[in-house]
Amino acid sequence: MSTKKTKLNIIQAGQRAVEELIKVAKEPIIDSDDDISADRLKNAAATKKLAIFDAFEILNRIEEEKNMLEDKPSDSKQKSFKGFAEGRSK
Repeated sequence: MSTKKTKLNIIQAGQRAVEELIKVAKEPIIDSDDDISADRLKNAAATKKLAIFDAFEILNRIEEEKNMLEDKPSDSKQKSFKGFAEGRSK
C-alpha cells in the first residue's frame, strides 16, 4: 500500500472519529433525576470538553494532511496559544 493511500485511509478514520466525538459531546451530562455529586458532574463536563477539543484538533490535522497531499501551501502560520504576557513580551 502506498503512503498516499495509507494517509487517505487515516484521514477517513479521523473523520469517523470526529463523528463519534460529536456524538459524545451531544449527549446530556445529566441522564437521571438522581442527586449527582459535584465531582461526577465536573468529570462529565471535562469529558465533554475533551471530546470537543479533540474533535477540533483532529479536524485541523486532517486539513493539514489534505493540504500536504494536494501540495497546497499552508495558509496559516503555526498557531500556538499565547497568554497575555507572552503575546506582549519582546
